[in-house]
Amino acid sequence: MQEGDLLLVVRKVDGNILMIAVQGGSTIENQLLWLFGIVEVDRQFVRRDYEDEREDIPLNFASRIIIEELGIEVEVPDDNLLYALLSRFGGKFPKTAEFSAFARQLVGASSLDDADNVLIAWMENEEALFRVLERHLVGERLRQGFGEDVDAFIDFSLSVQNRRKSRVGHALENHLEQVFREHDIFCSRGKMTENKAKPDFIFPGISEYHNPAFPDVRLTMLGVKSTCKDRWRQVLSEAARIERKHLFTLEPGISENQTTEMAGHKLTLVLPKSLHASYKPSQQGNLVQLAEFIDLVKVQQGG
Repeated sequence: MQEGDLLLVVRKVDGNILMIAVQGGSTIENQLLWLFGIVEVDRQFVRRDYEDEREDIPLNFASRIIIEELGIEVEVPDDNLLYALLSRFGGKFPKTAEFSAFARQLVGASSLDDADNVLIAWMENEEALFRVLERHLVGERLRQGFGEDVDAFIDFSLSVQNRRKSRVGHALENHLEQVFREHDIFCSRGKMTENKAKPDFIFPGISEYHNPAFPDVRLTMLGVKSTCKDRWRQVLSEAARIERKHLFTLEPGISENQTTEMAGHKLTLVLPKSLHASYKPSQQGNLVQLAEFIDLVKVQQGG
């Protein structure tokens, strides 16, 4: 640790102590301060007792992202979800689009009511469904055993990890596509622009993008990354005709240095409105809610 870094000392409910040291001014520092509800630390010692005030508050999607970044597995209660999953899909993972549609069906809400909060509800439900089905299927495979085949065990472990990493991004794109469909917004998903780049969404569509006669100012692009880290720079070169880029993310509390750099590259972050509070007031001028982004695209499409 260096001067200015943050040290969190947490006594867990089982009595064990968790110590977390993070770089001062970093994204993970912002996220942890937001997670624990600490407004400002500066160079002080801050002590808080969460046993009573946060005991009954469920973890939301963004909170789980932060906790799992620390290597802490968040257990999802079954709540009869496994029965519904096995009845619908049997003993295997369905295609991501089918899984996302099932998650939306169980939520039973339309993004026309509140796009920001409904999207989060869809994502949280799909996350819960996935974890319950994964726990069941992985448990079944482990009970079968691998004998002495170490390579088979390693391959299985890697497949579980890779599925976790790729699934969240695909789920987020699936739900965003449904939001745009419900709002009668035209778009192309994953189509090629220049140099084999494939933006996640182009509005109103890829044919308009490749039409030189179509005005640049009526084109919009949206990159989608559940968590940004340093990968946000990838979207900067994905649509040369579009000067102002937009990037949708579910990552709370990105550092001020990063958001300043994004703004300098004419990149606007789009986040559900519930996550805006995890950013400092000085950062929020370059943040857009999903509903605001929908309105922007509708105006450009003449809706």
